[in-house]
Amino acid sequence: MFKVGVLTASDTGAKGEREDLSSKVIIEMIKPVGEVVEYIMVADNRLDISAVLKKWSDDLKLDLIMTTGGTGFSPRDVTPEATLDVVERVVPGIPEALRAMSYQKTNRAMLSRGAAGIRGGTLIINMPGSPIACREYLEFLLPVLGHGLEILTGSSKNCARGEVK
Repeated sequence: MFKVGVLTASDTGAKGEREDLSSKVIIEMIKPVGEVVEYIMVADNRLDISAVLKKWSDDLKLDLIMTTGGTGFSPRDVTPEATLDVVERVVPGIPEALRAMSYQKTNRAMLSRGAAGIRGGTLIINMPGSPIACREYLEFLLPVLGHGLEILTGSSKNCARGEVK
């Protein structure tokens, strides 16, 4: 099982004015892949988000960090920027695939700015702040996420699917 952290970025949630439903979806759905060992809610502040991502990657050596919230167009939505501030390698395929899947359900998917990347041995993925969108994203992502984490952590050496072409 992989060690997972969930970070929620929400001004209203951090003030206690809004229940964090998206993280509950992530925590429940991620169980086939890993165990959530860290959770935090922070305000939409780029430096605060980046600091948590660094600490969880560098000090706690989490395998996966899922963020929720802060991926929209609001001036306070800075989760992708905070993520890109700390990752060493960008993983564009994950958010591209998630947006493409989501676009089949709503044309508003093109407004999502989520990012993904790797810092050390930690994969960081931005999820939307909507619990419905988090569920849809994870239903799509989970079948391949475990394999990606196996490759990242070195527990699997081969990314091929096994068929010869």
